[in-house]
Amino acid sequence: METILGFVTSALWVILGIGLLVFIHELGHFLAAKYFGMRVEQFSIGFPPKIFSKTVGETEYVVGATPLGGYVRVSGMLDESLDTDAIHQEPEPHDYRAKPVWQRMIFITAGVIFNAILAVLIFAGISFSEGDVYIPMDGVEHVYVVPGGVADDMGMKTGDRVLSMNGQPVERFGTLMNLNSVVEKDTLRLTVQRDGKTVPLAISRDSIIRKVTRLNNSDRPELRGRAIGIGIDPPTVSQVSEGYPADSVGMAAGDRIVRVNQDTVRYFEELIYRVNTAPSDTMQIQWLRADSVEAVPANAKSVQRLGDGTVYEATLATQNREGQRVIGVAGPISGAYEVKREPYSLAGAVVAGANQTWDFTRTTVLSLKRVITGQDDPRDSLGGPVKIVEITSSAAAAGPSQFWRIVAILSITLAIMNILPIPALDGGHLIFLLYEIVTRREPSTRFRLMAQQIGMILLLAFITFLIFNDLMRL
Repeated sequence: METILGFVTSALWVILGIGLLVFIHELGHFLAAKYFGMRVEQFSIGFPPKIFSKTVGETEYVVGATPLGGYVRVSGMLDESLDTDAIHQEPEPHDYRAKPVWQRMIFITAGVIFNAILAVLIFAGISFSEGDVYIPMDGVEHVYVVPGGVADDMGMKTGDRVLSMNGQPVERFGTLMNLNSVVEKDTLRLTVQRDGKTVPLAISRDSIIRKVTRLNNSDRPELRGRAIGIGIDPPTVSQVSEGYPADSVGMAAGDRIVRVNQDTVRYFEELIYRVNTAPSDTMQIQWLRADSVEAVPANAKSVQRLGDGTVYEATLATQNREGQRVIGVAGPISGAYEVKREPYSLAGAVVAGANQTWDFTRTTVLSLKRVITGQDDPRDSLGGPVKIVEITSSAAAAGPSQFWRIVAILSITLAIMNILPIPALDGGHLIFLLYEIVTRREPSTRFRLMAQQIGMILLLAFITFLIFNDLMRL
């Protein structure tokens, strides 16, 4: 029952996220059409078959059973429906064709603009509610370097202390965890302190993007979403999930995991790495429990006295969750390092939201450019509907803030994909309008019809590839 409830909850969050993105995109087209006096025949969220339909005035409002897109059908426009009946008639005043080019351009780009605005508003809302939260870098004396990550590739070692980035002192630890910050320049240059010596490190932007893209789609949970692949959290347990392996051996909040099999654990990120790279799903875990906690683990044995605590050991079998091994513990929430929070004003939050939207837009465009130019393998770099469902579901499980952050990022991605100059997408229609401005005449109906058909075939083939690629990575 719990599994079914969890699945239903995740599905509802996914439908909410994707449905909102589609609704906002189509709302942009709808409002622009209404403002310029175009007749809207149909406003649909989702593709056929219909599960709900209601006509109000001249517009039929539809909810389709396939929630991966939507459309606004305007009179006199040759769109993805490939309906040419109205094209061969003289345009009515309310037809798309009867409107000036600049109005048609606004109508075509309105969906993309609304998706960008949605991302700004979501990021602004998160910034306003949470404030500017950060860990001052002067309190971070050393970092853990995840094997196989960007930091590892550039020569950073566990125990290094980061002094500067691109010639400037690093004031916040989050700067090193923010992909937009580390790819700001063509080459990322870090200066670290190691064994009393200053060591310069460098890696190209292209190498960072290639590595991060590949790792975000890999089976390396300790490297997903961690930019250059470093961590500072101690392996202290803040929560134990009921019914998971850690719970079965009596582990509790406040315990500090110190060993996995024969490997010492000093950081929570290292714990994730050790658990997921152990030779077997069954492993020995040791943890330190302070003497102030009177309870003794039920299914563990005492192996050592250490300071003001006792080290316990137990053998447990990990569970698999979304492609990674888990033992059912959460890392430290706070307390390991000083955390500062500076509130945003409303205007400041909007500026922060706009900056984050721009940063993610720039990074997404750079990644897409690398795929188009053949620098990155699309199988490693692109995700389709299955991947979107997986990411959205995981974000929902992590909490409202993470869920809405993912929705904002997906909104940016939807905007960028829709503005690509491909027939059947908004960008394709925009190209036709630019051609009309330059030549002072529309492309022929025959050419537009053929371009739309080719665009639809390419789009369907692309979506099929993405779905197949997603399934192969499960």
